[in-house]
Amino acid sequence: MKKIITFFKEHPWFKNIWIFLAVMGPGIITANVDNDAGGIATYSLAGAHFGYTLLWSLIPITLALIIVQEMCARMAIATGKGLADLIRENFGVKVTFYLMLVLFCVNITNVMAEFAGVAASLEIFHVSKFISVPLAALFVWMLVVRGTYKSVEKIFLFACFFYIAYIISGFIAKPDWSEVARETFLPEFHFDLKYTIMLVGIIGTTIAPWMQFYLQSSIVEKGITPEDYKHVRLDVVGGCILAPAVAFFIVVACAATMFKAGINIEDAKDAALALQPLAGNYASWLFAFGLFIASIFAAAVLPLSTAYSICEGMGWEAGVDKRFEEAPGFFGLYTAMIVIGAVSVLVPNFPLLGIMYFSQVGNGVLLPFILIYMLILINDRDLMGEFVNSRAFNIIAVLTVAVVIVLTLVMVFLTLRYGLG
Repeated sequence: MKKIITFFKEHPWFKNIWIFLAVMGPGIITANVDNDAGGIATYSLAGAHFGYTLLWSLIPITLALIIVQEMCARMAIATGKGLADLIRENFGVKVTFYLMLVLFCVNITNVMAEFAGVAASLEIFHVSKFISVPLAALFVWMLVVRGTYKSVEKIFLFACFFYIAYIISGFIAKPDWSEVARETFLPEFHFDLKYTIMLVGIIGTTIAPWMQFYLQSSIVEKGITPEDYKHVRLDVVGGCILAPAVAFFIVVACAATMFKAGINIEDAKDAALALQPLAGNYASWLFAFGLFIASIFAAAVLPLSTAYSICEGMGWEAGVDKRFEEAPGFFGLYTAMIVIGAVSVLVPNFPLLGIMYFSQVGNGVLLPFILIYMLILINDRDLMGEFVNSRAFNIIAVLTVAVVIVLTLVMVFLTLRYGLG
């Protein structure tokens, strides 16, 4: 038995698998958390209102996501520091403070939306939000405050598995796969205003500012070394492919049912309810269950990402493996965001739509700055050493970031002018 174990550990092929499994987590978790309540609502609306016609956009979006996330992973490997830490050291405390202030304001509104997603998903199963939201808040708080990085990461990875509910829902909806393939690879472009707003909205919801901070911080806390770079890159690329694949099936499920039936929806809860008469109870329940898992998953990760970022930016102690008294700022921020997010959903007539409107604009304002700082940092040879961008990769990265910035600014303009509707 010992010889067999030694063989598997020392054989190059099995050794690579073993190392990959050891470092796996940050990339897959970060990308999948972006399929949160707001993301699911956006993809549901895209399918219900525009059918399969926006599926093609997920291909370039996937490529852009891979480029941006890979650069973050490389910075973490090369420097051993989080993104907020690097911005503070290279651009000053004042710049970092204002970035962190905007990030906090944007992310707290996103956390509110996640707890609203928890409430909406379980209301489909006749569970009151006054029961579901407090219990969800207590669960995500205990998960991080009482857990360790390894235990928290394992739970997050396990949660990623449940996104398969959307893939199953897509098949249950019985789409016309020939039409799906045609709209994905041979699309007909539309240039009307509503289509453009939705297209930019999909891009904006897929590449969010918090993702860059969380990915880099989690790689650093996990203690991954430059020797494991190729395995980390595989984790990141894999996550950046899996997350848009889930989005693809959400669009397909709603397009094959609601769009075909001419049913208008306003959010992800409406989509789950509308699936029941069109595709059956199982599709509806799977969609609602996926919304619940995605919402509670993001309700844990978004405050965690924010706490990491602000503590790094301000030079405070941070880390899930630390005790409360060792990192009071880190755990205090995490706790405050969960409490504010959960309580706001329980307040009668709370303006959640307006809050989501603000968060979308805030994401749009913040993302261009983050991407520009990333490009400057990753091209600093003194900082990055051998991990600096190559010329070819730099051209691709600059073009990708430029397109993302332009489209994000378009999203902000359209959102300010026409609102979320």
